Amino acid sequence: MPNVYDAEPTAAANDRYAIVVARWNEAVTGNLVEGAIASLTAAGVSPDAIDVAWTPGAWEIPVVTQRLADTCRYAAILTLGAVIKGETAHDHWINHGVTEALMRIATEHSLPVLFGVLMCDSMEQAINRAGGSVGNKGAECAEAALKMVGLLRSLPKS
Repeated sequence: MPNVYDAEPTAAANDRYAIVVARWNEAVTGNLVEGAIASLTAAGVSPDAIDVAWTPGAWEIPVVTQRLADTCRYAAILTLGAVIKGETAHDHWINHGVTEALMRIATEHSLPVLFGVLMCDSMEQAINRAGGSVGNKGAECAEAALKMVGLLRSLPKS
């Protein structure tokens, strides 16, 4: 029989969580961060154990995430933003750079860095994913963070 590792989204008493969220498109990102906080607190995380850092835009999310990861204070870091396609390729390069940087931070620190940066073709798509008809991706990001923290704790150490 194989060893199976899985985890329910539950919080440990001393866990701290950071949320790094972009102010750009704040009508969307504000709803994402509210959803994330609601999910974390519903799972038992104290509001005092949640730190929220607002960046000007999505491009700045990785440097703040790196600084927070370097502190070793957090069980997980959630990253939230909303990049909406425009007339140029700007969104493509922002999305690519942010994605690459956050993956590097997660793997270098063996830390769950959850990706909740929406990459949408329109503002309507973003609104639908921030508490609209498609749910709240901030809340889903928080649930994934809780699962990842539990999963990593259940895995054998080297």
